[in-house]
Amino acid sequence: MSKQEKTTSKFLNSAKEQEERQHKKNDDKDKQIKVDRTYIEPQEFKSKSPKKKDQVFFLSRLNKPAKYTKDSNFLKYLIYRIGKDDASGLAAQMTYHFVLAMFPMLIFLLTLLGQFITINTDQINHKVSQYIPDQSTADVVTKIFSSISDSANGGVLSIGLILAIWSASNGMSAIINSFNVAYDVEDARNGIVLKILSVIYTLVLGIVFVVAIVLITLGPVISKFLFGPLGLDKQVEWIFDVVRIVLPLIIIILLFTVLYSVAPNVKTKLRSVLPGALFTSIIWLVGSFLFGWYISNFGNYNKTYGSLAGIIILFLWLYITSFIIIIGAEINAIIHQRKVIKGHTPEEAALLHDDNNQNHYNEDTTYEYNNDTPENKDENYNIDQNADNEKPEDQETLKDKIVDKFKNNHDNDDKNQK
Repeated sequence: MSKQEKTTSKFLNSAKEQEERQHKKNDDKDKQIKVDRTYIEPQEFKSKSPKKKDQVFFLSRLNKPAKYTKDSNFLKYLIYRIGKDDASGLAAQMTYHFVLAMFPMLIFLLTLLGQFITINTDQINHKVSQYIPDQSTADVVTKIFSSISDSANGGVLSIGLILAIWSASNGMSAIINSFNVAYDVEDARNGIVLKILSVIYTLVLGIVFVVAIVLITLGPVISKFLFGPLGLDKQVEWIFDVVRIVLPLIIIILLFTVLYSVAPNVKTKLRSVLPGALFTSIIWLVGSFLFGWYISNFGNYNKTYGSLAGIIILFLWLYITSFIIIIGAEINAIIHQRKVIKGHTPEEAALLHDDNNQNHYNEDTTYEYNNDTPENKDENYNIDQNADNEKPEDQETLKDKIVDKFKNNHDNDDKNQK
């Protein structure tokens, strides 16, 4: 046997063994995993090309690729995604931006609220102490309210307030980024446009907050104004008493529902975001209560951090809140994914988007007889990719070209070795 034949034989055997090992590795993976994708041109997103047989893509709202896989066990898959997306790191990032956005946001809210009612700082501090889990943390927040209320005396359209809104939107930007990570999508929107959207969402959040405070605080006054002339103010007074109890929960659920709908760069339906919104609302309320109970009974933060204990506890509470919000986004992402691919194979799922004339990539495309050298990989891939676009009778011709190219490459390698 000649040296060339031995070299070629060894290479083919090695390539075959490597291919068999790769197939075995893929076959050992979870058989339940299914994939969904809208086929895209992989060369356009080289950094996002599939790395494994069971990894494929769909297109986001702005035609950016996003990886989707599926596991039949919802809880197991949720835990996997929480780890894969580094939810703890995203929660820390959100906490950092929340802290930086807190003071500008409070200035904006108090200024906006002051246009409708006379701000009673003592009453606000009392409400804060009811919802903040730890008393030392509540004391820190109430001091912040007291100092900021003195600064929130400018007009609604003052330059300082506009800058405060712009700074407060950083918290919303962090939420948008975390949701995009949960959905595995890239946000290619212009940075200025994205910042403007964050400002708009922040304004809407502030208006909803103000409306809630006005209804809770001025419920009896509104009742008397609307129904007093009819003599029904006493009869409907109980409605506002119920509203004071139920409204905060309704607002929280509504807020998270809207947030999960508009923040990520994915077209979602209401049914896909409601589970995550309900989960986040309930777990956040229960978690805040349990966190306050733990701090009051078992926490030794005052001994460890001294006068900084309130700030540390506030940071920790914001971190837990951020983590819960991200888990809710992951739940919605899984539900959205399963609704998209339900009842469809990857090929069938791709046909759902053919109306948009998207270029697509055949999942079965392989690098047959591919020389592993970097300079030949792209060229071989292009030949095999073109095979999918040719008529069936041309497949053999293209395959012969690939075989010839393979032989020529190794002939050149042998010559170089000699």
